[in-house]
Amino acid sequence: MRYKPYIQTLLFAALSVLLVFCMIRFPQDSFHAALRGLKIWWDVVFPALLPFMILSEIMMGFGVVHFIGVLLEPLMRPLFKVPGTGGFVMAMGFSSGYPVGPKLATQLRQQKLVTRAEGERLVCFTSTTDPLFIFGAVAVGFFHDATLGITIAIANYVGALLVGIMLRFHDRRGQITSYTTDQNQPLLLRALQAMHRARLKERRPFGQLMGDAVMSSFQTLFVIGGFIIIFSVIIEFISMGAISIVLASILTTVLSLFQLPEDLSQVFVIGFFEVTQSMQYMSELNTPIGMEIKLAVASALVAWGGISVHAQVASIISSTDMRYKPYFIWKGIHAFIAGALAFLFWKPFQSLALFQFTLPAFAEQTPTGGLILTWNNFQHIGLFASLFLLGLALISYMIHLISKRRLNN
Repeated sequence: MRYKPYIQTLLFAALSVLLVFCMIRFPQDSFHAALRGLKIWWDVVFPALLPFMILSEIMMGFGVVHFIGVLLEPLMRPLFKVPGTGGFVMAMGFSSGYPVGPKLATQLRQQKLVTRAEGERLVCFTSTTDPLFIFGAVAVGFFHDATLGITIAIANYVGALLVGIMLRFHDRRGQITSYTTDQNQPLLLRALQAMHRARLKERRPFGQLMGDAVMSSFQTLFVIGGFIIIFSVIIEFISMGAISIVLASILTTVLSLFQLPEDLSQVFVIGFFEVTQSMQYMSELNTPIGMEIKLAVASALVAWGGISVHAQVASIISSTDMRYKPYFIWKGIHAFIAGALAFLFWKPFQSLALFQFTLPAFAEQTPTGGLILTWNNFQHIGLFASLFLLGLALISYMIHLISKRRLNN
């Protein structure tokens, strides 16, 4: 369309003016919404992501990512059609949550360690929430039962892996990174050589590398904080006005076709933009809803992440040639799969005695209902990432030995 750019410009300008008008018209509501977003960022997001972002930057400088890349090549390449370095991105993304996966994938793309197609695949299936949010905020904070987090976590991570496998068919004609299939040298030796070469190529001294890692991590986290605060304000205005009523009425019609309570329409409207507030709204519903329905909705919205997270990801990948559109589409698919898996998994998991134990909370509740992080939380997240990477490495090494044996025969 000839006038499409002009229409988009006019639309964005009108929306920004409308937002400023609402902030002037409702200054008290705007202030409290912004304060709520700031509290979420400062209490949970900032301390949870900062250590992992800094450490991941340092590991990339020391060549650890190259070591993991060679080690995981036999697994990641045939399964997800991404280089072995994607295993590092997947482990850190699954354990640290939004938007660590896209951030690391962007860095790999900037260093030309992945192609555009491979980077888009990584961004789509490694962008998940973290165990801290699932167990601490959703399961303990809102549902008051840590064992329910098992169903949501497994549904989300299994769903992400299934999406990763399906993403093999994304941009099938896109370029792929070159890789060696030399079976003469041991896999571990090749991994060590790749790490050594990367370390020699990195000419920054340790002090500069550490400083750059801190500066880059702080910059990314402040951008994330800005998105969280502004979307908290936007959600407040949407829930106050006619937009929420119109969207909720449309969703009510759709939900009635599946014989679901109409009160869930407001949960979906809020969850489309931001997950945390939708979980709180659902926990306060007076309408009797089956736990399998609640878990399915919660799992789907957690997998979706909200437009707030989508805006963060779009901002992070904008420095590369990777596109946002595939992320939007595949996160919708991930949400559907995660919701369906949570609905199917809940009853079997509840009937297994194995899952009837008390889980340590990933976050402790304050007397006012908030969440705080303790040293135990970082131990849980670090252990999760380490065990995940170790498991991937063992599976990859077994695949390597099997393929080597076949070649020798």
